[in-house]
Amino acid sequence: MEPLVDTLIEDARWNSAGIEDLAEAAARAVMETHGLPPEGYEISLLACDDRRIAALNEDFRGKPVPTNVLSWPSEERGAEADGATPHPPRRGVGGMPAELGDIAIAYETCAREAEEHGKAMADHVTHLLVHGMLHLLGYDHIRDRDGDLMEATEVRILAKLGVNDPYEWTGARRAPDELERDDGR
Repeated sequence: MEPLVDTLIEDARWNSAGIEDLAEAAARAVMETHGLPPEGYEISLLACDDRRIAALNEDFRGKPVPTNVLSWPSEERGAEADGATPHPPRRGVGGMPAELGDIAIAYETCAREAEEHGKAMADHVTHLLVHGMLHLLGYDHIRDRDGDLMEATEVRILAKLGVNDPYEWTGARRAPDELERDDGR
């Protein structure tokens, strides 16, 4: 079985966090939820540190600060109507997987957020990976109903992975500021 996620580990701390296994499990759950065969697609993941993600955040968003996760879809897949399901990606042809896009995730920010919110690092990272992967599939949270759809989809996927609803602690059905505004979308 070919991996769905091509992971580049720049920060060795991600090895002990099991980032490759977490990313593969998250990606396969996202694809399964959408009825997409994993063998037809590929996702690139950069597991880095705060310094690197801050540089990426500045280059692509004009914000020279670290963030938890950034995502770059290979093409626009978002729905035109607020709250509608995004357009599914085309499958690769000729035995080549279709590239869904790139994700970067920062160790220090993830570790700090997990600690601040009393969550297991693996659960928090899994949530952020699912969140980033949904962006690659065209989900977003800029418009209210799109945000509701994205959150509900995240919660459903995370439940399949044995991860509790990450929004319960907020007391609201909206993502925390770190996810809502600083995830690269």
